[in-house]
Amino acid sequence: MSTSQPELLDNTSPAPGQRKLPMSPLLALATAAFMGILTEALPAGVLPEMARDMSVSESAMGQALTIYAIATGVSAIPLAITTATWNRKWLLMLSVTTFAVANTVTAISSSYALTMGFRLIAGVAAAAVWAELVGYARRLAPPHLQGRAIAITMAGVPLALSLGIPLGTFLGGLFGWRLTFGLVTVVSVVLLAWIWATVPDAAGQKPGAREPILRALRLPGVAAVLFVVAAYVLAHNILYTYIATFLDTYDHGDSRDIVLLVFGIASVVSIWVTGALVDRKLRMLTVASSVLFIIASIMLVILAGNLWVVYAAMILWGLGWGGVTTLLQTAVTDAGGDRGQALLVTTWNSFMAGGGAVGGILLDVHGPKSFPWSVLALMLPVLLVVVLGRRHAFPAKRPSSG
Repeated sequence: MSTSQPELLDNTSPAPGQRKLPMSPLLALATAAFMGILTEALPAGVLPEMARDMSVSESAMGQALTIYAIATGVSAIPLAITTATWNRKWLLMLSVTTFAVANTVTAISSSYALTMGFRLIAGVAAAAVWAELVGYARRLAPPHLQGRAIAITMAGVPLALSLGIPLGTFLGGLFGWRLTFGLVTVVSVVLLAWIWATVPDAAGQKPGAREPILRALRLPGVAAVLFVVAAYVLAHNILYTYIATFLDTYDHGDSRDIVLLVFGIASVVSIWVTGALVDRKLRMLTVASSVLFIIASIMLVILAGNLWVVYAAMILWGLGWGGVTTLLQTAVTDAGGDRGQALLVTTWNSFMAGGGAVGGILLDVHGPKSFPWSVLALMLPVLLVVVLGRRHAFPAKRPSSG
């Protein structure tokens, strides 16, 4: 996701008649996306333990997600402008190196301020990662496979939330949260070698090639899609950031890793279904995603004390959430092109940050039981906008599908 995608060097363009996707570099890019989200969201699964060891409240520790997301959202557009002429591969590798350093500091630091400072730096690095992924995926694939290449690359985002966070929570329970962050550092180092060996080099952008980004807001459908992005991401992150605290309230804390695993498996199913149908059923899938999350939140409002109901709600929530990245990215690209993607990066990460902040306020003022109610308050307008946006934002037939 970027303001304007850089041109890859000629020798990285797909060969004429190429029929297959270059899987190794695409999977390396997907892993970079995975690491960006894992670095951001891992504290959600071990939040009580981190708060205890840092001697701060859980709401204060929850801001570890907030500051990361704010840094990504605020820096996305300025960073894209500043680094437009840089070599893209080296910028990507620098970002992954920053993830490794930030996770190492988190693993060994006993200072809340120091930890938060490096979380902020890692958030800026994530903005650079998002600026490269879609452009790389497009140019590594032949035209008839570009959509699938983008889906493979961006699958790292929901997979991190679906499988990476539950696995991190499980490992945190076995070995402690500090060792878990250390293992993430090891994965980052391996990823660096993978990118260096398989991802093609890419030149920076030529001066003067960028169009004004904010003009994309005037394009039909862009504002509606961005509203859906903002409200959906805010709703998800209010609940997901404090899911451990929410489960503890109902004495389900011992089942935290299983709950997150159930959510993860459902999300993986959603990723697969979305990848198969997004080109033909974007509108239907987006409506279904919103409805499933609404039903899940109603179940958590009414019967969260029953663990089996919680599992069922996690399945519905996961089925709704897993494909959201692909759905909303596709919708905003159809409506606003690359400039729409830039606005999506800023909107997504700003409201991801808002989830931690708003969730912290709700936790302090109304308690954890207020989280599903906030999901309902946000997702009902989302469903309304998706249903009404049948002409430009979420059309029954995508512009590119003809």
